[in-house]
Amino acid sequence: MHASANIDTIVAIASAPGAGGVGLLRLSGPRARDIAQRIGVRTMRPRHAHYARFRDADGEVIDDGIALWFPAPNSFTGEEVVELQGHGSPVVLQQLVARCIALGARQARPGEFSERAFLNGKLDLAQAEAIADLIAASDTRAARAARRSLDGVFSQRVEATGEQLVLLRIHVEAAIDFADEPLDTLGGDQVRAGLGRALRALVQLRDDAERGRRLRDGLHAVLVGPPNAGKSSLLNALAGSERAIVTDIAGTTRDTLRETIRIDGLELTLVDTAGLRDGGDAIEREGMRRAHLEMQRTDLAIIVLDARDPQAGRAAVADALAGVPQQLWIHNKSDLLAQCPADSDANVVHVSAATGQGLEHLHARLRELASGSAGDSVEGEFSARARHVEAIVLAIGHVERADAELVHEHLELAAEELRLAHEALGEITGRMSADDLLGRIFSSFCIGK
Repeated sequence: MHASANIDTIVAIASAPGAGGVGLLRLSGPRARDIAQRIGVRTMRPRHAHYARFRDADGEVIDDGIALWFPAPNSFTGEEVVELQGHGSPVVLQQLVARCIALGARQARPGEFSERAFLNGKLDLAQAEAIADLIAASDTRAARAARRSLDGVFSQRVEATGEQLVLLRIHVEAAIDFADEPLDTLGGDQVRAGLGRALRALVQLRDDAERGRRLRDGLHAVLVGPPNAGKSSLLNALAGSERAIVTDIAGTTRDTLRETIRIDGLELTLVDTAGLRDGGDAIEREGMRRAHLEMQRTDLAIIVLDARDPQAGRAAVADALAGVPQQLWIHNKSDLLAQCPADSDANVVHVSAATGQGLEHLHARLRELASGSAGDSVEGEFSARARHVEAIVLAIGHVERADAELVHEHLELAAEELRLAHEALGEITGRMSADDLLGRIFSSFCIGK
């Protein structure tokens, strides 16, 4: 894939916003070298650092620093690239950008350097997105996962599974030419076995991608339960500060309250909600409505019950839990029990938000849920996004339908489902992405990437 339409030269500041010791300016395009020379870079050997004094139109020195030239196609974008390294003054860097624009460059759009790298075949789409994930990584584990995606770990697995689907489709379409023969005589068992392997590979890929998404986005959890069970107290205990108002009055929490916490490097967004019960005034009922909306889009429901009578609160939350993918039951106020029972069920944790009892166990359980029960293992872990998971889920559905069509020997329909499954996977790496999909992805990048 080559971006032959990209004939203009783009420029942007590629270092972080604000003042710093060193600032970086990046040029990419056919006039990059010419513009650098007209600014004052006299000597340019490929991939060598050269000292230069960068000058304005009147020959006055804007700054001095280092210039590096990367000839096409051996550059990040696959085009002529020049990087100018000067002092990290925002004013000076903006002067250099203005000078480059006056000499024929234009300001780069957000993500345009990475977009050109993708269009010129230097990266696939998943790798390009991993650049943004690596920059935004908030802990070591997320950074390592993004680095693996940038190195192609995720893309290689997607491509390998896609190749399985292509080979199966070839087999099925070849069998269409022999429609008078039973499928079993044409290698039907082999196709069905191959479909089974492809489906298992897709399911494993979905699970691993979901874990990668949580590493990137963090786990979204909602605290839900009846009034006075201690949801707000638990939020404060986990956040380590008095974020929520706590009283003995039922219905104190009227609206949702969000708090982002970190547990051993993993990000967790906690949403405290109004207590669920029958009745309440108009404001409390609105709070309960918002609680139900939060439950519809959460990864995890943390159901907080009074440990002295946990069964009493279960009925109030039963309807809200429908469709929530994961649930963790918290029996709070365990310090008020004569004897706190052992946590034999992995999805039930006894705690006391008031005394801190059981919080260490709760931290460990939340970490397991946030990492997809992978513990501290990072072998083969990669970063992923919600759209990647959705594409894999779509592919799984098409493969399942292809299997069903084969049962009835509807070969044309089975082949079509396999084609659609392969297309769904192709959206991950950009093999079959539409222009609007590319626009949405790269618009979220930093200007200098």
